[in-house]
Amino acid sequence: MDALALIQAYTGVGIGLIIGLGAAGACIGIGIMCASFLEGAARQPEMIPALQGKVFLLLGLIDASFIIGVGLAMMFAFANPLLSVVAQ
Repeated sequence: MDALALIQAYTGVGIGLIIGLGAAGACIGIGIMCASFLEGAARQPEMIPALQGKVFLLLGLIDASFIIGVGLAMMFAFANPLLSVVAQ
């Protein structure tokens, strides 16, 4: 019983780290990307259409990595594969 509680506690800490650090990394990445886009648009306004498509693609990729992390965290929260080792 103690091992079960310990696994659940460590899983909760891991879930918090996955979501927290993933969100922080995504926010920092999006901030850097938007700052670079605005700087490039200010330097060469004629390049805005070309830059805009690339920025939206990269913003989606940055955000997708965070969403994948949330999906993995939810898998560990609701269907923890580590608990099957102790449940025997």
